[in-house]
Amino acid sequence: DEYQWKGPFYFIQGADPQFGLTKAWAVGDTNNGDDEWGEEIKLVEQAVQAINKLNPKPKFFVLCGDLIHGMPGTQWRKDQEQDLKNVLKNTDQDIPLVFVSGNHDIGNTPTRDTIENYCKNWGDDYFSFWVGGVFFLVLNSQLYFDSSKCPELKQAQDVWLDEQLAVAEKRKCKHIIVFQHIPLFLRKPDEDHDYFNFEKSVRQDIMDKFHKAGIKAVFSGHYHRNAGGSYKGLEMVVSSAIGCQLGDDTHGLRVVVVTDEKLVHRYYSLNELSSQGIERELLDMLAKQN
Repeated sequence: DEYQWKGPFYFIQGADPQFGLTKAWAVGDTNNGDDEWGEEIKLVEQAVQAINKLNPKPKFFVLCGDLIHGMPGTQWRKDQEQDLKNVLKNTDQDIPLVFVSGNHDIGNTPTRDTIENYCKNWGDDYFSFWVGGVFFLVLNSQLYFDSSKCPELKQAQDVWLDEQLAVAEKRKCKHIIVFQHIPLFLRKPDEDHDYFNFEKSVRQDIMDKFHKAGIKAVFSGHYHRNAGGSYKGLEMVVSSAIGCQLGDDTHGLRVVVVTDEKLVHRYYSLNELSSQGIERELLDMLAKQN
């Protein structure tokens, strides 16, 4: 049923609730300072309440990685995960949750074990799904960033991705949209490589593959600031965090409206979305049934 286009819809994208980072960042110890996360609990509660009030309902709520701050094997990790799950359980049961793995969820250099552990807790580290004629791909971006300890898993994701893109082509889907934690780039496709984007040759290969497949947009987090750019019509959307901000943006969520021809998205602060909901212009787009 979801292979068919049924008219415009929208979804909510959030990123980096990262339970524990606010305290760790404040004390300047990102390795051990994550022993409190009351601030993040409140922010995710506010996000869930804001989403639950929206009418019409979003088709799903996707969290683009760094669910918690504690790296694999660290002291507070299990408690952070449990507290996040407890808050997310209050999401309206008609709004599916989609989880994307981030570097803090599986490690900067993931292993088979860290990925298996993530999958047990949050679901597959890469998968695809359909909503109303639109094909969504969730990728494990850490495998593109550093797969030195599990090269066979990166290869498996590559093979799977090619198969999925072949399916998308055959099905003649309306749009293809990708979710991953680390952005391909922050502002320009040829910018230098650093912690917040992909290494240049890896990035180029992926951008070319995505462009050739007709992918409309890649949504990510990781940067804790809003950013983005485009490459030959492929839009790169970098959303700031629900949790700790590293720039001038506010704690927030992105509302993404999918129409017949395009994607229109706005980043809302949690306060804005809680008090005012979605603005009229976006609601009008949703009302236009094809």
